Amino acid sequence: MNIGLLLIAIIGGAAGILSTVYLTVSLPAVLVWKIYRKVAKGIPMTM
Repeated sequence: MNIGLLLIAIIGGAAGILSTVYLTVSLPAVLVWKIYRKVAKGIPMTM
């Protein structure tokens, strides 16, 4: 296998893994933060 093609495949795979990890961590974090603000400070969740 060509070294350039292998390098592109590794970089593309890493980008896919990192974006998936970011989404799976950030979405629950935002939801928990919004629920915390609603309970603690009475701020609407849609703000």
